[in-house]
Amino acid sequence: MQLAITEYFSGFTFIQVIDLLLVFLLVFQLYRSVKGSIAFNIFIGALIIYLLWRLVAWLEMPLMSEIVNRLVSIGLIGLIVLFQPELRKFLINLGRRPTSGIFRRLFEKSGLKKYIAEEEIINETMEAIHKFIKEKVGATLVIARSDKYQLDTNSGVLVNGLVSSELLNSIFSVDSPLKNGAVLIDNNQLVAAGITLPISDSQKMAAHRGLRHRAALGAAENGEVIAIVISQETQEVSVALDKVLMESLNLEEVKKLMYEALVG
Repeated sequence: MQLAITEYFSGFTFIQVIDLLLVFLLVFQLYRSVKGSIAFNIFIGALIIYLLWRLVAWLEMPLMSEIVNRLVSIGLIGLIVLFQPELRKFLINLGRRPTSGIFRRLFEKSGLKKYIAEEEIINETMEAIHKFIKEKVGATLVIARSDKYQLDTNSGVLVNGLVSSELLNSIFSVDSPLKNGAVLIDNNQLVAAGITLPISDSQKMAAHRGLRHRAALGAAENGEVIAIVISQETQEVSVALDKVLMESLNLEEVKKLMYEALVG
């Protein structure tokens, strides 16, 4: 082990420099992405076990090496099982989207953390939309693309909770007093529910479209947001983005627009 490390650092090459930098960046971004969450403790525990594994191998302690080797083997399987949903999402999106966008996100400031948050918002929102359509529920969802928006959160109820399909479905349920307003999502937080949106006076919108659609377009006209409307009468889904209302979209089209708006 000691000989292998010595050989690695002797005659240091440019490729080895890149190798070390990439490892450092990956570990650092992973640390920042899980800091402050439950996964942070798992990250620290896995790091301690890895360092212990390398230490006992370097000190040539056969009994401890055997124990830690077994622990590492079991631990790797445990981590795969524990993070199975996250790994599955990552692999699906890796095959569906250009890898350049993923790696660009990975190495920019707070990129990995933001990428995970955006993925979570999209998945939870799409799950809620699917249920809205199935149960014939109307809803208006506004998702901030940046901090450049002007919406009156005081017109509704502050929530400040993590985005989840269950929370969205409860807000727009038949018995909910907040069902006729919109929800505002920003940075993986459902900021407020039941808020009133600015109404668009666009003459391009079809006359039969109701207040929900005009409010969604009004939100998109007054800030960098993507607004999604589910019609209670027809179960059609429309999206307001970049001051344009796109109507009667299927779920794949809605998901694609969300990726383009939030992930890029």
